[in-house]
Amino acid sequence: MRLAVFAACFGAIWILVSLRVLPSGLGGLSNVMWVMLLAIVVSAPLSFVLLRKQRDAMSVRIVEKVDETKARMESNRRQEDLA
Repeated sequence: MRLAVFAACFGAIWILVSLRVLPSGLGGLSNVMWVMLLAIVVSAPLSFVLLRKQRDAMSVRIVEKVDETKARMESNRRQEDLA
């Protein structure tokens, strides 16, 4: 999803540079690098805000998996202590 946000920002900034709304680089590769840099700077905060729900959901899943693993390890340790 972050890649999609970056791609959308890259496309929008590329269009704005082509329309000369934003300044362009020195041409060629420099122009592409300039647009990439702007897209990274713009997409980072957008990703942070727009992808908050997905990030929170993934965090909950990770915490659940860690808790399950800890419980399983504790159960195995108890079984070893009894033996």
